[in-house]
Amino acid sequence: MSKTIVIALGGNALQKDGFPATAEAQLDIVKSTASYIADIIEEGNKVVITHGNGPQIGRILLASEYAAKITPPMPLDVCGAMSQGYIGYHIQQALGNTLLKRGIKKPVVTVITQVVVDKNDSAFENPTKPIGPFYSEAEARDLSKEKGYIVKEDAGRGWRRVVASPEPVRIVEIEAIKMLLKAGAIVIALGGGGIPVTEDKNGMLSGTAAVIDKDLGAEKLAEEINADTLLILTAVDKVAINYKQNNQRNLDMMTTLEAESYMAEGHFAPGSMLPKIKAAVRFANSNSNRKAIISSLHLAEKALAGLDGTTIIGALPSGNTYLSPSFPDSKRDIKQLNIAK
Repeated sequence: MSKTIVIALGGNALQKDGFPATAEAQLDIVKSTASYIADIIEEGNKVVITHGNGPQIGRILLASEYAAKITPPMPLDVCGAMSQGYIGYHIQQALGNTLLKRGIKKPVVTVITQVVVDKNDSAFENPTKPIGPFYSEAEARDLSKEKGYIVKEDAGRGWRRVVASPEPVRIVEIEAIKMLLKAGAIVIALGGGGIPVTEDKNGMLSGTAAVIDKDLGAEKLAEEINADTLLILTAVDKVAINYKQNNQRNLDMMTTLEAESYMAEGHFAPGSMLPKIKAAVRFANSNSNRKAIISSLHLAEKALAGLDGTTIIGALPSGNTYLSPSFPDSKRDIKQLNIAK
């Protein structure tokens, strides 16, 4: 049966360690990514694709700043729009070519997407969203001193510049996205979480210096188009608790109640897995027939079939068994799931 799936691509779907940070290298990696997405489309599913843009927008900002003596630097919202355009172009070209080779005639289109945020969001007082490349601590402190950047350590991976990450309130182009999806198009939208804009009392929009978390943006999009599944693809095959510790445990499935318990216990890093879990919980809680899945790109198809990855659902246990609305034929022992009370 055809499903409507929002696929949120992580950074590893666009670039990889050890490869040059060039447009050509990114396109080569995206060609590989496209084959996994095409597998999902070939099964008859309706697909909307979102993607991150942290490294890309960071490089655009750096290029703009270093060329400031020659051409005026672009503000953060414009850099976000630029990243949506060129990443979307790469995905739509690679996916379009892949589908054509398989004899699938479906248009692939990128929508430059604005997302309204609240200008009074507390996130503007406490920037947390990493953008751009990783730095050593010494390099980060030099950038902070020279350019006034706010820098923070990012989940043990190095230091990065951080900016405000307000909550997505409204997707401006949502009706256009729905129309394209209804017409049979594969839509690439909300790149980088969407271009953050504020709205005045007359409905006029203005760009603002922020970056919306792409997973929370994808969740908003999935709700708005009434998707069945939010598929968040990242660098790990499954969600884990006690990550990188001797007692690490990978999770096949959890309810939103269990996920909230793990978040409260501090199992997920703020700049890494935490926003993915938050997005998954929101989506699964929004409707009992919806599920979120977190997995890696190469396991995407198996994860959708319930054979890999971590599935997050909003259903609660009843009695000694657990019956998921997302997997109506599977009844699992409650002890096996380790449901949080």
